[in-house]
Amino acid sequence: MHEPDYDVAGKTAIVTGASQGIGKAIAETLAASGANVAICSRAQERVDPVAEAIEEDAAGSALAVECNVRERAQVEAFVEATVEEFGGVDVLVNNAGGEFVAPFEDISPNGWNAILDLNLTGTVHCTQVAGEVMREDDGGHVVNLSSVNGQHAAPGESHYGAAKAAIIRLTETLAVEWADDGIRVNCVAPGLIQTPGVAETLGIDSEEMPPREQADRRIGHTEEIADVVQFLVSPAASFMTGETVTVKGVPKPGNSMSDGLGLE
Repeated sequence: MHEPDYDVAGKTAIVTGASQGIGKAIAETLAASGANVAICSRAQERVDPVAEAIEEDAAGSALAVECNVRERAQVEAFVEATVEEFGGVDVLVNNAGGEFVAPFEDISPNGWNAILDLNLTGTVHCTQVAGEVMREDDGGHVVNLSSVNGQHAAPGESHYGAAKAAIIRLTETLAVEWADDGIRVNCVAPGLIQTPGVAETLGIDSEEMPPREQADRRIGHTEEIADVVQFLVSPAASFMTGETVTVKGVPKPGNSMSDGLGLE
């Protein structure tokens, strides 16, 4: 009987935006399975505790680096430090991102550029730099984090939705361009996930978000996104590239938690 192979032991994975939420869960999940993880955040003091906990509890090792993915030089230094520490890059998870909710007419040029730079340009910087390392070696795996708001319209999310939609198309294009280099490129589009960032966007404390069993599976857990990412970078997904995997529960009309978040 065939058994799927989800093994990532010994691989080196870069995970951006890993100080909390989905990125933190992805780093912890991969490290628990034996991968070495290089993680970053814009503030060193926010990402250091994550690396320290991984070193104590996980099978893999962790490297924490302060890096603003919007700055190309910082991304280059981050990837260089990863290669120096672990010998290469096998996996890149472009998770760093953020948003604010505003009507289109109220979004300033600075606000628009800030969201596109963080979500889209940051992904481009990391993929170009880490991808060069992968192409020089034996290939690798890239997973880009998009959103259901990149697939469906949501009021107040024009800037964020545009960036996340572009990430989906970037994923599809790179899967074709880099196929001969042995690099698989896939995308994950989460729905509403219980993270500090989502709680901040909704204007509530994260403790106030109802348990998923009380919300008819509309609120996901970060670990459920991390599990999908591990699948995509493992041998079990060897025949998948250029795909966007949507990970969300079933929306319930009239649920205020999903109003305006593209989940209807």
